[in-house]
Amino acid sequence: MDFQGFLNDLQDWELSRKDKTRAQKENLTGSVGVEKASKGDTISFDRARNSPGQYDLSRINDPFNRVHSSFVPEDVPDAVSEKDLGNEFFKQKKFKEARDCYSRSIALSPTAVAYANRAMANIKLRRFQEAEDDCTEALNLDDRYIKAYSRGATARKELGKIKESMDDAAFALRLEPNNQEIKKQYADAKSLYEKDILQKASGALRSTVQGTQKSQKSEEKINGDSIQPISHSTQKSGLAEVNHHKKDNEQQILVKESLLTEDVDSRETKARSRPQSQGGDGSKEGLSASNSLEQRNHSITKLEMKASVQQLASRAASRVVAEAAKNVTPPTTAYQFEVSWRAFSGDLALQARLLKAISPHELPKIFKNALSSAILIEIIKCLASFFTEDMDLVVSYLEHLTKVPRFDVIVMCLSSTNKDDIRKIWDEVFSSEATPIEYAEILDNLRSKFGLGQ
Repeated sequence: MDFQGFLNDLQDWELSRKDKTRAQKENLTGSVGVEKASKGDTISFDRARNSPGQYDLSRINDPFNRVHSSFVPEDVPDAVSEKDLGNEFFKQKKFKEARDCYSRSIALSPTAVAYANRAMANIKLRRFQEAEDDCTEALNLDDRYIKAYSRGATARKELGKIKESMDDAAFALRLEPNNQEIKKQYADAKSLYEKDILQKASGALRSTVQGTQKSQKSEEKINGDSIQPISHSTQKSGLAEVNHHKKDNEQQILVKESLLTEDVDSRETKARSRPQSQGGDGSKEGLSASNSLEQRNHSITKLEMKASVQQLASRAASRVVAEAAKNVTPPTTAYQFEVSWRAFSGDLALQARLLKAISPHELPKIFKNALSSAILIEIIKCLASFFTEDMDLVVSYLEHLTKVPRFDVIVMCLSSTNKDDIRKIWDEVFSSEATPIEYAEILDNLRSKFGLGQ
């Protein structure tokens, strides 16, 4: 820079000398000596600039260029060029080199695009956990970047996180409803999720069926041991001989005890005891009645098993939701909040638990520019459900909701129906007679910010 300044000063000096020489030529036309001297001054710098000898200025400029080039590289890497180079490597299926380029781009200037691109390279390298982490970082920078959702869904599917994969694909589909690739991805994730639920339900059903079959086998064994000797003795010597025989009496006692221990209806008891109490019908009628009852019970068992499939599936889904509710973690982005909120849809208790896990001060940071009017209305309804339990938290929530970016625009765009719903909640819950005066004053001041007027 010093050399460059020196050269600029020389050029300025040259111009000033030319102007001064021109003025001297106009004023001193009578003196040849002065004219020659002036002429010599005007050409001195030109001679120094053009001559290859001792006045050659390129000799001064070359060392400057050499010093400058030693400190400033000709090809300085930047985030964009590294990302573009990574894209070229990716097209050539050199995924490791592409990943390295994206990493350098992130180090120079982290962007959602660079993180999402590195996630795709990690997916190709089957580094699914790192791909999921990159997609999370991309969404922290831009929670509307659809490729981050799509690639996050792919990574989570490979990690076995089917529910999270379906949620990512669902949110991406809401951003671009006509994207055919996202539609297919969501359909596949949903199919896998439903299949997973059915597998869990069928596993529970299978264990139930096995338990039922074991109990049926034990019952059949008991019945066979108790009834069969009676039938054999009846065929040999008739019912009269059976009634007077000691062994048969003992068998009858065993039959009665087994029937008392079993939970069967009165008809079955009557039918099974008929061969012992009625001598004229013989053993064949008793066996046929017993067989018909067993067939009827078997068909009833089948119907009960079919009916229980839906109950087990419903229980499995309920267990999944309950397990998710136990592990509520505070979301850090609008996307994470909406995924959790939709998962608890229809259950105010679970949604209230999610809200209580979030500090109201974090709301502007979480939502940024992504708070929708539908989510706002649902949050207000949920806050009203536990207002009497924790007024301080609800009032703080309402205050910090107004600090979310673009909140005024969201309120301005609310429909008249939505405003009526908010007004009804405000009048019946937030501004009721039971509200303490310190909270009532704050809520009255917030009415106008929620578009309700005073």
